[in-house]
Amino acid sequence: MKDLKIVFMGTPDFAVAILKELLEKKHNIVGVITAPDKPAGRGRKLNESAVKKFAVANNLTLLQPTNLKDEGFLKELKALEANLQIIVAFRMLPQQVWAMPELGTFNLHASLLPDYRGAAPINWAIINGETETGVSTFYLDDKIDTGEIILQEKTSIGENETVGELHDKLMLLGSDLVSKTVTLIQEGKVSTTKQPDKVAKSAYKIHTDTCKIDWTKSTDEIGNLIRGLNPYPAAWCFLHNAEKETKVKIFDIEKIMEVHTYRPGAIISTKKTMKVATVDGFIQVNSLQISGKKRMDTASLLNGFSINETVFFR
Repeated sequence: MKDLKIVFMGTPDFAVAILKELLEKKHNIVGVITAPDKPAGRGRKLNESAVKKFAVANNLTLLQPTNLKDEGFLKELKALEANLQIIVAFRMLPQQVWAMPELGTFNLHASLLPDYRGAAPINWAIINGETETGVSTFYLDDKIDTGEIILQEKTSIGENETVGELHDKLMLLGSDLVSKTVTLIQEGKVSTTKQPDKVAKSAYKIHTDTCKIDWTKSTDEIGNLIRGLNPYPAAWCFLHNAEKETKVKIFDIEKIMEVHTYRPGAIISTKKTMKVATVDGFIQVNSLQISGKKRMDTASLLNGFSINETVFFR
């Protein structure tokens, strides 16, 4: 059995759960690499990544390179003498980094590769109406998410499951898969599967335009978009009120399949409920956020806001 010396690379909370699992399993983490601190908020205060906070709290050796090809960073990385590197939600690595350790560098990806290669696999699985997804570990190569697969684990996607809920489920599943992958590498029992060159389903980065709701689409399509972006970055549309338009983010919903004659985007409300017409039913909005205000439940909004025929979503 090989004596492992591991360098871990990651940035968000998703990566913290995996790093925590590795420490709990008593693996030797000789270094942690994460993103540099970035100014955020109105005060432009430096924001530390979730992985940095965890690494500092656990007295782990930490590096925060701005340039992964920088000679100084490469020298520091080599000095850690790691024989295995693990990547979770980081960035693309240059060859001189991923090829450095003797036992290679593997990545955890939140999809069943080769489907949903890219930056937002959890979002796109839900947006596209998938009923199953999973996590994969694979060895890095010179392209994005194309290396040979080591292990995979499947899980179902619930009909009403949001991206936030699926994220947390895959985070736990991924922690277990990384642990199993490390054990295989340690025991010298790894067997890999080559990925095909082309895939039909990609997971490109989510942009603002991606998140805009088109009320002329079906109830299922709109519902999938909203839950695939809930809680972040959130699906949005404009609330049209006479001559004024306000941006609104929509979060918790229910789908209602019902034949009607309303135009898409029309709002039908009571004192406590609001539903929005689609081409084949309604989306009942249970929580939302109007630009400049805090997120609230629909009943709270309607308590101080009247809906008439001049008010609609678009």
